[in-house]
Amino acid sequence: MTDDAALLRLSGINTFYGPVQVHFDVTLAVRAGQIVCLLGGNASGKSTTMKVILGLVKPRSGSVEFAGETITGMPTPRIIRLGIASVPEARRLFPAMTVRENLLMGAYGRGDKAAIRQDYERMLELFPRVAERIAQRAGTLSGGEQQMVAMARALMGRPKLICMDEPTMGLSPLYVDRVLELISTINAQGTSVFMVEQNASLALRIAHYGYVLRSGHIVLSAPAADLLGDAAIRDAYLGGEQDAA
Repeated sequence: MTDDAALLRLSGINTFYGPVQVHFDVTLAVRAGQIVCLLGGNASGKSTTMKVILGLVKPRSGSVEFAGETITGMPTPRIIRLGIASVPEARRLFPAMTVRENLLMGAYGRGDKAAIRQDYERMLELFPRVAERIAQRAGTLSGGEQQMVAMARALMGRPKLICMDEPTMGLSPLYVDRVLELISTINAQGTSVFMVEQNASLALRIAHYGYVLRSGHIVLSAPAADLLGDAAIRDAYLGGEQDAA
């Protein structure tokens, strides 16, 4: 992918945990309006890529740019205020708080109360199951319901880009399909999506573009339809990664 018009761009990222190198000159991009998926097996560096974008891990070299601004090394709260939201692995809700309180936490830092109310109502329309559970404690919900709350919470910040880490992990088949459908809907409504996903075939069906990360190296990048449709690519890079974390 040429990244001249990228909303998010990682360029030459080299990341280390102590003496162990995790990324090797990782370069990737997400254009505005796209769903881009990052695929890879265990210990490939996928989750660390997400942490680098969100400022949770600082690369030793390379740069991260968002909407034309270099964000490498910025504090995470500032990155979020610029318009990047996160749906982390395992949802990470506030279990003792109600669903409503969790949603409103997504608008923390916003002062536009009228717009927050509008967004809140929109979330209840977009996620009817969330509306049904609005007064329940988040910790009492099923995994699929919690994933929907996490997505709605992220959208309450009005992000330009949502980063999703393994959004279908641990969900029943029914909720897997629903969550992927919602990701497509969110994207169609104007929010770009960067997702790390364990199920390569499902991720590529809704994505516009895909990258394959192996042992910290980007070994393949192509339009999602090309990755999904090429049997040789599936066998070489994707066949063993359907169940990878």
